[in-house]
Amino acid sequence: MTAYSLLDLVPIIQGGTASQALANAADLASHVEGLGYTRYWVAEHHGMEGIASAATAVVIAHVGRATSTIRVGAGGIMLPNHSPLQVAEQFGTLDALFPGRVDLGLGRAPGSDQRVSAAIRRGLDSDGNEFPRDVQELQSYFADDGRTGIRATPGAGAKVDLWILGSSLFGAQLAAMLGLPYAFASHFAPGLLDEAIDMYRRNFRPSDVLGKPHLMLGFNVFAADTDAEAELLASSQQQAFVAIRTTGKGIQLPPPVPGYRASLGGHGNAMLDQVLSASAIGGPEKIRQQLAAFIQRTGADELMLTSAMFDHDARKKSLSIAAEAMRGL
Repeated sequence: MTAYSLLDLVPIIQGGTASQALANAADLASHVEGLGYTRYWVAEHHGMEGIASAATAVVIAHVGRATSTIRVGAGGIMLPNHSPLQVAEQFGTLDALFPGRVDLGLGRAPGSDQRVSAAIRRGLDSDGNEFPRDVQELQSYFADDGRTGIRATPGAGAKVDLWILGSSLFGAQLAAMLGLPYAFASHFAPGLLDEAIDMYRRNFRPSDVLGKPHLMLGFNVFAADTDAEAELLASSQQQAFVAIRTTGKGIQLPPPVPGYRASLGGHGNAMLDQVLSASAIGGPEKIRQQLAAFIQRTGADELMLTSAMFDHDARKKSLSIAAEAMRGL
């Protein structure tokens, strides 16, 4: 059976607050824990008025307290924004709080624009090309092997599962070289999906932590009782994608708009078809069929589902329908 997990961007809806979004995150984590989801991840984004997960480690601690068995973690931490030692201390602390449950997905994108990145880093001297070295430094802190000459406290000896994230071939190559699990962001950047899968599997080198490739793929799910209702609910995320692609700025998640796709021109619809090609939108049977087709095409070991909806209860129902579909495959 293909494992299934949840990526939650902790969306702030129009008219809502960060407090409400964080309360929803804890409730959602508890909900999907009961549905058999393997892990619950949040992602580091900065300067986005519609995303409440900027202080990613703090949010993980929040949802960790609301759950008891599901793995919690980051998908991901943008390593160029931080020193590896700081990340080791933060996730070593999380491992001390929730032993055996913490994942750390690592990415090299800024999670923001250049202006915000400079504000985070107090300059742009950090180089994404140093990402492989930084990953290995972080591994050294967790392994407590003395190579850095510094002991992370907390962090030394922490049993944190490391993942490499990516939307290009760089992450696939690095994950294969280091023998780490790999998560590809096909839920919003599916262009290089097939090439990344092939590169990761073909070049994988077994490591002390992983004997064979483990591939997780991002996948959008907008499920409801009927296809028409699901199409309506999906329009909130579609509006958000159009906004960020046309203006470069994120927005608070807007309410659904009936007939939204029909209101877009050919260019807008083509963009959504491309960016959201790894998606299932519909009632239970359509969701099952589209999930099965994606798994058959890719051979994914795990799907990282994401389902941003304006209405919190509708989102919980969508994830319940998705879980039932995954269990039935």
